[in-house]
Amino acid sequence: MPGKTRRSPADGGDWGDGRLDPADPIDTPADPEAVARLICLRLLTAAPRTRAQLAHALKRRGVPADAAEAVLGRFAEVGLIDDGMFAAAWVESRHYGRGLGRRALAAELGQRGVTQEDIEAAVGQLSAETERATALALVERKIASTAGQPYHARVRKLVGMLARKGYPAGLAYGVVREVLDRTGVDRTGQDSSGAAIDDEALAFDDDEPAAD
Repeated sequence: MPGKTRRSPADGGDWGDGRLDPADPIDTPADPEAVARLICLRLLTAAPRTRAQLAHALKRRGVPADAAEAVLGRFAEVGLIDDGMFAAAWVESRHYGRGLGRRALAAELGQRGVTQEDIEAAVGQLSAETERATALALVERKIASTAGQPYHARVRKLVGMLARKGYPAGLAYGVVREVLDRTGVDRTGQDSSGAAIDDEALAFDDDEPAAD
């Protein structure tokens, strides 16, 4: 029978809640630290993990807190756990692979137990210009699917797509209007039926959850 394919965390293939592969049981040694080392090594072999994710996995497996902390500390000392590096790689993968904006990336890293300092350093890799360029590319790929719809409906759909990916309202709205202008769409406030467009109706909740 073919072996199980292990996917990277950015592909959604990791056991993000710290669970081990149920098809890969561990022969538990008597020493709690040996158990902790084995669990951590198995998880890190499958995919990169944050310290918080590994700590959660050890707790779920019943490893005593002192043994878990000792092993996690040693792993961090030798570079097997590096939340700063994890965060930087996550931002690189999820921004260029999924088009996520800085707000969404920060939220995902926070959910994985990365400290605010490491989050800010990683997300800071993305300049405002880079984030805007990615937003433009997302809209340009999506705009054809809105052809034939009223102007206000196209704006709503495209701005909503960017909002779900973690882009702020001002950036999203500006990018959408810029791309629509390039297509020759009249932005004077009239849709295809001649009805006025209410800018306030195009606003969206800046705290809307991001999506993949």
